[in-house]
Amino acid sequence: MTQALSPNASDFFNSLLSGSLSSWHEPWAMPTDRTADRGAGSCADDRWPDVLARRLHAVYRNKIAVVNAGIGGNQVVGPAEYSPQKLFPGGPSAKDRLDRDVLSLSGIAALVWLEGINDFSKNGNAPVEAVEAGMKDVVGRTRAKFADVRIIGATLTSALGSTNANHGSPEEDAKRKALNEFIRNGGLFDGVADFDAATLDPQTGGMRAEFVPESTTGGPGGKIHPNRVGYLAMGSAIDLNLLAPIPATRR
Repeated sequence: MTQALSPNASDFFNSLLSGSLSSWHEPWAMPTDRTADRGAGSCADDRWPDVLARRLHAVYRNKIAVVNAGIGGNQVVGPAEYSPQKLFPGGPSAKDRLDRDVLSLSGIAALVWLEGINDFSKNGNAPVEAVEAGMKDVVGRTRAKFADVRIIGATLTSALGSTNANHGSPEEDAKRKALNEFIRNGGLFDGVADFDAATLDPQTGGMRAEFVPESTTGGPGGKIHPNRVGYLAMGSAIDLNLLAPIPATRR
């Protein structure tokens, strides 16, 4: 997800951005390894939230900041149980970590949420309806805490044909398409970042060929995590008007 936060916001995963201006916004990038750095340059600040941050800073300078809360392997609704005694590689679900990592923060103004593909992997096997219900739960709780928050849903990019053993099946792709339809037309979100349209090869149904080769270590890539060129396309696909700072009201 990407969220907008106020000066005292903190992020338990990737970065902490804070400041002294009450008009600061921090778009927040939450779950999934596509929000973290899989496939991009290692520690190179070339993930899609980094691209988004540079675009926003070019327009609004220090009035806006981006916080990235992506976790590799994270899911919307799974695992069913997470504890020190029962760990899961992707961490607690978005539903379970929402209070700690989002609602406990102050002044969030906008959120861009990309998540769901791991729910449909062999590690998740979740029904589409369960993920949709999980998204409704997270969005509802977030709006209850932050009345004026703008929540942007990001469509899932294709993993069809992935060499990752847990991804790439036609069944997973059918669920992905169904969830994308919900994100685009379900009326839950205030806007859509169409990452699917930005990265899809309509001829193959998979990721566009130029976005596949691995940027960090070289090699052919796994057809699930975009490379730095793919993340550039994703970060460039977000309408900045959806995240524009709202002028502070003087009292």
